[in-house]
Amino acid sequence: MLQLSQSWLGLGLGLGLEAVSPWLLLLLVGASWLLARILTWTHAFHKMSRTLRSFPEPPRWNWFLGHLHLVNSTEEGMKEVTQLVTAFPQGFLIWMGPIMPLVMLCHPDVVRPVLNASAAIAPKDRVIYRFLEPWLGDGLLLSAGDKWSRHRRMLTPAFHFNILKPYMKIFNKSVNVMHAKWQRLASEGSARLDMFEHVSLMTLDSLQRCVFSFDSNCQEKPSDYIAAILELSALVVKRHQQILLHTDLLYYLTLNGQRFRRACRLVHDFTDAVIQERRRTLPNLEIDDFLKAKAKTKTLDFIDVLLLTKDEDGKHLSDDDIRAEADTFMFEGESPMWTAVGAGVSASRGRDGLVLDHAIVSPSSLRPPHRGAFHALVLKQPRDPSTPCFPSGHDTTASGLSWVLYNLAQHPEYQERCRQEVRELLRDRELKEIEWDDLAQLPFLTMCIKESLRLHPAVTVISRCCTQDVALPDGRVIPKGVICVISIFGTHHNPAVWPDPEVYDPSRFEPEKVKDRSPLAFIPFSAGPRNCIGQSFAMAEMKVALALTLLRFRVLPDRAEPRRKPELILRAEGGLWLRVEPLSAGAQ
Repeated sequence: MLQLSQSWLGLGLGLGLEAVSPWLLLLLVGASWLLARILTWTHAFHKMSRTLRSFPEPPRWNWFLGHLHLVNSTEEGMKEVTQLVTAFPQGFLIWMGPIMPLVMLCHPDVVRPVLNASAAIAPKDRVIYRFLEPWLGDGLLLSAGDKWSRHRRMLTPAFHFNILKPYMKIFNKSVNVMHAKWQRLASEGSARLDMFEHVSLMTLDSLQRCVFSFDSNCQEKPSDYIAAILELSALVVKRHQQILLHTDLLYYLTLNGQRFRRACRLVHDFTDAVIQERRRTLPNLEIDDFLKAKAKTKTLDFIDVLLLTKDEDGKHLSDDDIRAEADTFMFEGESPMWTAVGAGVSASRGRDGLVLDHAIVSPSSLRPPHRGAFHALVLKQPRDPSTPCFPSGHDTTASGLSWVLYNLAQHPEYQERCRQEVRELLRDRELKEIEWDDLAQLPFLTMCIKESLRLHPAVTVISRCCTQDVALPDGRVIPKGVICVISIFGTHHNPAVWPDPEVYDPSRFEPEKVKDRSPLAFIPFSAGPRNCIGQSFAMAEMKVALALTLLRFRVLPDRAEPRRKPELILRAEGGLWLRVEPLSAGAQ
């Protein structure tokens, strides 16, 4: 009987009797390996689950779906988050199905260890960011490791104050174009405007001038490049919501996938054409001549800086690297911005970590010490790349501006106080423009912007995937491999951090009150090593736009209350509609 069985097995495998034993051995090894993997995963999952029991969790829908019913990108979903933060002010645990836990953090004390961890320990979770790779390439937003560190150091000079100051003319011009359109619409009886639509075009107009020195006139007429940028952003959000299309093979077979590829090609072709044209110009000019030519126009744009910058070894960025960084800056979604960190920055120890102080670089320091070198852009290792920042891309800045206009429309007393502050600043000037030195002379307007960013942060959550255990101050541990979700919205609406968190109160940001509060209580767009380096750019643009808008218009609320809709940025369902009323020249 044994011989018969062996013969039958040999025939079934198409092999001789002598070959049966090795195949059986291979099958046994494969089964043992699979069993070992299952047991290892089961043990690790059990250990992780046991560790996570220290985190409170709201009631699950059932064991299989977990808390999926709480994941809702609507006004109701945001109210649910507010209730959860009130119930669990130190954070909580939710399950996305039976085997995927998320640790939600919403208090400065518990977000600090995650946000202050190095990029190697708590890198960005790439669930949604990978959808951006065909568009943005391997720029600062998506790169990691040594490449990210090198590019971070090389790009820092692009956000130095002396580079940003000339952009003030661009900001003023773009805002003036938007206001001329508003005046025309108001005269025609169309004073009800979707702020997101108008402000997004204005910020895109500014960015295209600052990055490429290119005037597309996109606020007045259609632009293929701008349309492609807007389409790519919308397609990324839509794909994220369709789980079956997360696989590239399936996605690029769909109509939206083909539209995404076409839009990517259009954006890349535009950026490549600018880079090649600028490269043809640079070799024909000595560096001194190039800087003199730029001094006449008073603008060194982002492409210029990328083409001229060198690392410590004297190496330039490749064309692909330049394209990736330029496209990233035009998009820049998560990256917030508070401070450019780089050579010439000193650090001191504060109660919540390093506090960075800016060093002022004179214009002469941007001149090379000898021909053929651009030493102003050869960087030293920054002392600390972990200062938090605000968003610099068109969408995040547009979100911040739109919501602060909404909040001031809801609080006319604060709007009028901001207006009086701007009028006092520009009282004796014939040309009503905001200059660089004016930005520090608008303290109340700045407080209104910050309070709006607290109440309506452009980016509501960020995520980190821990590559090793992260200990929290209260002794709890976030296990290796678990995704941490830092709820910026939750932190900003946490009653344990902010009294009456749903009330719009700019006085929260008076200097005396800020001193007694953790810096991580206010993180409008992230913090930590993987931050954006463009704070000054975004804050300058927001202040210019808001100051000139309040000088020329009274902003009034619409009849319908907006319903918040968190996507890549915080939007409003159907648009954020407000009414604008032009002020007379005498009132200005």
